[in-house]
Amino acid sequence: MVLVVGATGRVGMHTIPLLISKGVAVRAMTRTPEKAKALAALGAEVVRGDLRDRESITRACAGVEKVLATAHGFTPGQPNNNLHTVDDVGNRNLIDTAKAAGIKRFVFISVLGAAPASPMELSRIKYATEQYLQASGLTFVILRAAPFMEFWATMVGEPILKTGKTTIFGSGKNPINFVSVEDVAKFAMTALEDAKAQNKVIEVGGPENLTFNEVADLFERASARRTRRNHVPLPMMRVARALLRPFNPMLGLQITGGILMDTVNMSYDMGATLQQYPSRLIRLEEIVRRMVESAKPVMQK
Repeated sequence: MVLVVGATGRVGMHTIPLLISKGVAVRAMTRTPEKAKALAALGAEVVRGDLRDRESITRACAGVEKVLATAHGFTPGQPNNNLHTVDDVGNRNLIDTAKAAGIKRFVFISVLGAAPASPMELSRIKYATEQYLQASGLTFVILRAAPFMEFWATMVGEPILKTGKTTIFGSGKNPINFVSVEDVAKFAMTALEDAKAQNKVIEVGGPENLTFNEVADLFERASARRTRRNHVPLPMMRVARALLRPFNPMLGLQITGGILMDTVNMSYDMGATLQQYPSRLIRLEEIVRRMVESAKPVMQK
């Protein structure tokens, strides 16, 4: 049996159907079981669990062979569900419990660019968790994933399809590697099943590096509509971050992410990874076409 932690998140919702289609028994751990009805209908055993609750983790790990850890605390509006309680302490709780339960393989979803000196707190905490996992004695696989293209396509493109305008943080000229969550799910399957992935750190990106302006261009072309773009200047973001951080740390983190995506080299070449683990990667254009097709009834009103 595979325990998927954070089952109703993007990676969990895409990986669990793949596991079940291969006949793998899945236990889906989530703080919100009411959101997991589709997973239960597929045959997953849905259990309520919280990385901040050691007893719930112990129950979830009982009788499990492998763990896929996808949960995160980057949740606006939930102050007790944050990077420190979930990504830091919570993941260490999970690793300790998995070791005590005799888990045979632990797959951890990290972020591309995880490093001890990263300007992004999330990346520093993910790196610390990677180190803790590697020192635990568990057999592990770490997947460092690029920003999810579905999320950023929604942020930039959905307003275009609904209103014909969008907001871009910064100049929108910095190349960024985006990966489809569908591809992350495929690599999660590899991490759970492939012997040569054992005790490896695998970086998972998409097939191209695109700027936010190019993302908006894709939506313009696919929807055949002109777009009004509002760029939030970098100095304004820095001022907003300083003002908001003491009162709304989560929003401050989101603004920090916007600043970094406008100023830090976030391009990536998947060539080396694909040599080891061949796969057809989804391009953002494919995601855009799907979104445009789904939005046609709204666009035609």
